[in-house]
Amino acid sequence: MTKIRNYAQLAGDILAEVGGQDNLVSFTRCATRLRLVLKETPPQAAERIKQLPGVIMVVQSGGQFQVVIGVHVAEVFDAFSGLVDQSQLKTEGAKVRLLDAVIGSMSAIFAPIVFVLAAAGILQGGLIVARHFAPQLANGGTFEVLNFMSWTPFAFLPVLIAITASRFFRCNTFIAVLCSCALINPEWGAIAARIAQGEAIHFLGLPLAETVYTSSVLPPIFMIWCLSYVEKYARRAIPDVVNELFTPLVCMLIMVPFTLLLIGPITSSAAFAIAGGYNWLFDTAPALAAALIGGVWQMVVIFGVHWGITPVVMANFDAHGRDSFQAFQTIAVVAQMAAALAVGFKSRNPQFKTTALSAGVTGVFGITEPALYGVTLRLKKPFICGCIGGALGALVTSFFGSYYYAYAGLPSLLTVVNAISPENPMSFIGELAGVATAIISTMAMVYAVGFDDPPLAAGGAAPAAPKTPEMPAADEPAAQPQAVTLLSPAAGHYVPLEQVNDPSFAQKLLGEGVAIRPVDGQILAPCDAVVSSVIDSRHAVGLTCANGAELLIHVGLDTVKLQGQHFDTLVAMGQQVKAGDPLIRFEQQAIEAAGYDVTTPFVVLNSDEFAVRLLDVNREVACGQPVMQIG
Repeated sequence: MTKIRNYAQLAGDILAEVGGQDNLVSFTRCATRLRLVLKETPPQAAERIKQLPGVIMVVQSGGQFQVVIGVHVAEVFDAFSGLVDQSQLKTEGAKVRLLDAVIGSMSAIFAPIVFVLAAAGILQGGLIVARHFAPQLANGGTFEVLNFMSWTPFAFLPVLIAITASRFFRCNTFIAVLCSCALINPEWGAIAARIAQGEAIHFLGLPLAETVYTSSVLPPIFMIWCLSYVEKYARRAIPDVVNELFTPLVCMLIMVPFTLLLIGPITSSAAFAIAGGYNWLFDTAPALAAALIGGVWQMVVIFGVHWGITPVVMANFDAHGRDSFQAFQTIAVVAQMAAALAVGFKSRNPQFKTTALSAGVTGVFGITEPALYGVTLRLKKPFICGCIGGALGALVTSFFGSYYYAYAGLPSLLTVVNAISPENPMSFIGELAGVATAIISTMAMVYAVGFDDPPLAAGGAAPAAPKTPEMPAADEPAAQPQAVTLLSPAAGHYVPLEQVNDPSFAQKLLGEGVAIRPVDGQILAPCDAVVSSVIDSRHAVGLTCANGAELLIHVGLDTVKLQGQHFDTLVAMGQQVKAGDPLIRFEQQAIEAAGYDVTTPFVVLNSDEFAVRLLDVNREVACGQPVMQIG
């Protein structure tokens, strides 16, 4: 299916609307959102970004500017990463509250691995079903292999956390992994077991605790946070000639014992204490705990702070092998799914009906943002019906003493089998009863209360539905793009894009194209086009061809750091140019003397919308020589 929007272009538009890199403190993503921390929020930025094709909603919460994109957020994040020089991001001017920082950290750390954990959870759920209905299977080698596979990401969770946390806290990933591997080394497990049996073991005269770190969350996170400071100071203090060798050694010698002695016991106790507080509420008033989670959870999701509960859930699984929170959380997700589907069934607006049904189907997999922002919250009444239905369903589930016995990365209709347990046969029955109650009651309320159906446009046609990166407007016939030949924008040496020393270009995250290593310090227009972007650092220019192809000519690698020095842009936004018109002049010798590679990528940003053919060219390319055809 033809895409109506290029992810790189969407990333560039978002970056421009939030004030560019100079206004950016940090950026991460979760399963559905691009999460930005800004020095200040430009006026009307949220409203303008909401209008961009592919954007579902903008939420400002938890100290973050959250752009809700949906399941294709990974593509936008990759493109966004290619546009930002992360080494230049600075925190000056940014004021972040402690709670906001905690929520932001959890989101950044768990979002990249949530689908891995979810996949393992689904496998665990399948094994639970198989063992329940065919107990003899559990005695076979196949079951044993699949079983240890399903537990692998949880057994090595500190290592996965080390990878993502090191990126967030900006420290060496391999040192972080080394320290985390030490925590889950079987030898430490054996030592901890001896301590648990009463043996006193000391490190440099200080007593070690019996804490083990398999499946732990907070200890590795706090360890990597501290490691980011230790590494920074170690690299400053150690002479360059031995820096690469002794920095990992110093970091390991400091952080692993420090974690075993202090960070681990304290943070593990904190996680278990918080989980214990929730468990106390559940044990004391299960109906109240269930109704609160079932009714309020999707409100928490709206503000994007739902990742903060992850340590509590993981602590429950670690300590008890089960968790009631996710059992009720699933009911809340299913209720909003049901609300969106009910709107889709009831709506008389053909295009909105499609939007609602699509959002409901997405909710089956545990992703409710499209349903929330595109349907139920937009109409208000269905959202309230979903919250009430979630509370009722969770309340029913609480009467059966239901738990989840396998972690669900994305609690949803698919994960209800995680409630199966031979020791607690009523658990699964209660989960099914709660799910059924939530679906039936929510749909019944939506039908009874109704909603204000979006009106049809004049002439009886439905108004255009919000566009997503993979859905063309239903009433727009696909235009056949015209073929365009692109000329080399510079004279120089031809370089295949795959050989460019920049992963964003080499991996073609920004689009198909070629690269030229210029020889004369000028860039000319490769075709007739309109100038669509001119950045402040003057080292790149964007063009839009008559057939809609979006081009980027990027002079040099990392040359954004020069902040416009040695560059001169010769065109302005919106200017019509002809093939061969000068676009950029630059002082090539001065740029190279400053240590920068002048290799110039020339890419088609929305190449997925066109057939792009690279032409055969020699090593030496003349300015104006055909290098690509698009059409």
